[in-house]
Amino acid sequence: MRRLRVAIVGVGDVAQRDYLSEAHRLSDRAEIAVVCGKSPDRVQRVAAQYGIPRWTVDYHEAITDNIDIVVNLTPHHVHHEITLAALRAGCHVYTEKPLAATSTAARELERISEELNRKLVCAPSIMLFPQLVMVRNLLESGALGEIVSVHAHALGGAPPWEGYESDPSPFFSAETGPLVDMGVYPLHALTGLLGQVSSVAAVSMRTRDSFTVAEGPHAGLLVPVEVDDVWHLALRFNNAVGSIEVNFATAPSSAPECELRSERGAVAFSLLDVSAPVSVLGPDGDWVLTEVDHQRDAGPDHLLGVEHLIDCIATGAAPIPSAAAAVHVLDVIAAARTSAASGRTVILDPITTGDPGE
Repeated sequence: MRRLRVAIVGVGDVAQRDYLSEAHRLSDRAEIAVVCGKSPDRVQRVAAQYGIPRWTVDYHEAITDNIDIVVNLTPHHVHHEITLAALRAGCHVYTEKPLAATSTAARELERISEELNRKLVCAPSIMLFPQLVMVRNLLESGALGEIVSVHAHALGGAPPWEGYESDPSPFFSAETGPLVDMGVYPLHALTGLLGQVSSVAAVSMRTRDSFTVAEGPHAGLLVPVEVDDVWHLALRFNNAVGSIEVNFATAPSSAPECELRSERGAVAFSLLDVSAPVSVLGPDGDWVLTEVDHQRDAGPDHLLGVEHLIDCIATGAAPIPSAAAAVHVLDVIAAARTSAASGRTVILDPITTGDPGE
C-alpha cells in the first residue's frame, strides 16, 4: 500500500501538542503533505518545525492537493464546513469533536460519507484508548457481571488556562462550552461501553460572565462566557443509570474519571491519560491495578484515531469512533440542554430522526 497523503487543517495548540508531536508514528503508511492555518506566521513556523513541504492559509487549496486524508483540527464552529468540503473533494476525514454543531448537521455528514464511500472517523477516539479496550473486553467477558451504576467526569479547569496560547473564546461561545468540549469524553466512553442513552436529566449553572487571558499572544483579551460552565447529567441506559459532571470552573478531582459498578465488582479508569492503570475490584474485595500498553507517554492519545482511519481505509472496516456514535452523543447533548432549560427529563427515541422530545 502506498503512503497516503495527509492534509492537516488547523495548527493550533491541540494540533501541535497532541497530533503533530506524535505524527512520526504514521511515517511508514502516511505522509503529511500540507498544513493549513489562519495565521501565515504560525502555519509557516509549524511546517518548518515538522518538516512539512507545503503550507497554506486556504483550506480549499489544502484539501484538493491530491490528498487522501484530511485531519480537521479547526475550531468547533467550522468542523461541519471543512469536513463537508473534504468529503466532497473525495477525501477520507478524521475530524476533531464535535462532528458538527447539531445532530442534524452531523447526520448530513454521515449520509454524505456513506454515499461517497469515504471513511469518516470522529473524535474523541476514546474507544481506541488502551484503557477503554481493556474495560470493554472485561465487560464482554462477564467477569464483573451486569453493570448497573456508572459515574464519570471531565473537568477542563477554571480559566484562564495556563500555557494555552490560542484564543480560548470559541470554547466559551453559546454553541460550545464544557458540555460540548469535555462532555464528549465520558459520553463517548459510556455509550461505547453500555449502549445508547434513553433519557437525560440535567442541571447547569454559570459561574462567571467573562475572564481575561493572562498570558501568551492573547494576553489582556476579555473573553465573554456565553454558556453555562458547570453541568451535571443523570442518564438512563438500557440496563444502567449513570451521572456525568463536566465543567470549566473548578479545580481538578482526585477521583478516577470513570467508574463502572455491578453487584459484585467495579472498574475505575482514566478517560484522558493513556498511561494510567486500570483499577479492578474483584469478588475478593481487593482493588487490583493493571498497567496497559500505550504508545504516547501520557495524556490523551488522539493520534490513535488517525491511525485507525488509515487501518479502515486499508481493510475496508467500519470506523469504531463512527459518525453514528458522534450523532448519538450530539443528541444526548441537545437533550441535556433541553432538560436544563425546562427542568424536565428528556426521553430520546432509540431511532432518533431529529431533536429529542420531552
